[in-house]
Amino acid sequence: MRNFDELSEKELLALAISLEEEDERIYADFAQELRGNFPDSAAAFEEMRKEESGHRQRLQDLYQQKFGEHIPLIRRQDVRGFVTRRPVWLARPLRLKAARNEASSIEQETRLFYERAAARTSDASIRRLLDDLAQEERSHQNRAEDLNETERAKNANRHEKEAQKKLFLLQVVQPGLAGLMDGSVSTLAPVFAAAFATHTTHAAFLVGLAASIGAGISMGFAEALSDDGSLTGRGHPLLRGIICGCMTALGGIGHTLPFLTSRFSLAIGIAVAVVVVELGVITWVRHRFMETPALSAAMQVAFGGAIVFGAGILIGSW
Repeated sequence: MRNFDELSEKELLALAISLEEEDERIYADFAQELRGNFPDSAAAFEEMRKEESGHRQRLQDLYQQKFGEHIPLIRRQDVRGFVTRRPVWLARPLRLKAARNEASSIEQETRLFYERAAARTSDASIRRLLDDLAQEERSHQNRAEDLNETERAKNANRHEKEAQKKLFLLQVVQPGLAGLMDGSVSTLAPVFAAAFATHTTHAAFLVGLAASIGAGISMGFAEALSDDGSLTGRGHPLLRGIICGCMTALGGIGHTLPFLTSRFSLAIGIAVAVVVVELGVITWVRHRFMETPALSAAMQVAFGGAIVFGAGILIGSW
């Protein structure tokens, strides 16, 4: 590894070409990953990619004029002083804020490189180009930092909010709602069947706890293994599985906890009230996030819950 101060003018230009090529490819990756959900921000990164390509071409032209056709491969990791970059583009899905922060960091580092390189060269044409590129990188840094406030971002704000909402629905609301519905409805039958069969709150609590935890584990695995999220945009399967599993267990435990009391009639009354609240929450979530008409959502949830609840009481009364 070489020290920066040891590099010759020829090596400085070769390193600058390598930096511009790397930045160009990073911006191309950002544009590609963001194009589906944030097309306007992707277009901004594509424009920055083209400008980096122009920088590289200007550096290559000057290098060939000064030192010939062969350009040695000198990379940022071959020179001391550069910050090790975390490859944010490897994350799936790529977060817009992370891409913008990374772009700002890249431009700042490249600008500082050009300023230091220009101060070390005695060739007027090389210094002029490096100074010019330093100023252009400064404008790129400002653009990356203010990407949210540019006219493009302002015009795209509504579309990007809609995209963020879509991702939130796919990655959080849908698996959470599926788990809450399954936990709240599917555990009704075993809990109330055990309660009416034994008339002991302890037995009902144990059955409800086992059913809730078992359903949570089952739903969590089912959601995590359903798809890896790479094509559907539903996010990381592990996160979806955790959300779905936790909400499933929560939905079942809600009407199981009242059976911690030893008074059977009181436990039944509280449990029924909790079930009504749970079904109301499910109805609200479906109406708020899934755009299901409130009356339709209420009827569907109440109908399904009533059938399962009735089945549990009927089985427990045999």
